[in-house]
Amino acid sequence: MQSTPLRSRLLLSTDAKNEADDQFAIAHALLSPTLDLRGVLPAHFGTRVPDSRAQSRAEVDLLLALAGRTDVTVADGADGPLGDRTTARPSEASQLIVSEALAEDEAPLFVVALGPLTDVASAILSEPGVAASGATVVWIGGPPYDDVEPVYWPEYNLSNDIAAANVVFSSGLEIWQVPMDVYTRVGVSYSELDHRVRPHGRLGGYLVRQLHEWNAQHMSRAVDHRSLGDQPGIGLVLNPFGAVWRRLPAPSFNADGSATQGEPSRRVRVCRELDTRWLLEDFFHKIADHARDSVG
Repeated sequence: MQSTPLRSRLLLSTDAKNEADDQFAIAHALLSPTLDLRGVLPAHFGTRVPDSRAQSRAEVDLLLALAGRTDVTVADGADGPLGDRTTARPSEASQLIVSEALAEDEAPLFVVALGPLTDVASAILSEPGVAASGATVVWIGGPPYDDVEPVYWPEYNLSNDIAAANVVFSSGLEIWQVPMDVYTRVGVSYSELDHRVRPHGRLGGYLVRQLHEWNAQHMSRAVDHRSLGDQPGIGLVLNPFGAVWRRLPAPSFNADGSATQGEPSRRVRVCRELDTRWLLEDFFHKIADHARDSVG
């Protein structure tokens, strides 16, 4: 008898209310049947607003309700960044990461971080066995490599907890990194979103509406496009062959957000190019199917 293929276990750490693209990545994870979503971990996003982690939690709860999902564990992350590179900031999220990393489960574990690495680092600092567990961390964050000009500075996810990034990058965990110059190129137009996402149920309508609202409030000039920069975090777990990868020496991150080369023997897997056609079409079709099935 042929065995059933294992689904990938997924923990999704998200600063969900920071901008308007985490929401699309969360929805993509919820709508992908090959992912065994073991938990969504609301994360802080620095000091731009008070109670940022609580805002992320509220956004996660809203998205789960819109998707009609009552079966997903939500474990709150830390309220702020690490104080240093040696002291954990324990939370429900870091505890869940430890539990899943050390579980006796044959299915591969991916911890996808769409924001700061605070809760992943706290898990490592709290339980050293996490670093040798075989889990893979997929991180949307960090400045470009190879003297590529940054789109903005400093890179936001890194800047919200540089100490945590250094803990994770110096650990023994397998790291798949999507740096700034890759994640900023997952572009969609308003017209495309209005045709391919907005019509598809309450979830689709909310995703596009909140993106329009965020851009209108925060962009310094009028735009009719957006990068869904967190989407690769889900897409690379679903389809790791849809990327061009390089194994590079793990960087060490400086206080200003710049990076210097770390230990040459410690390497990370860096996504240099991404099949955005597959990534976006997969999401567009899944949200259309979800809306149709919800009505049916």
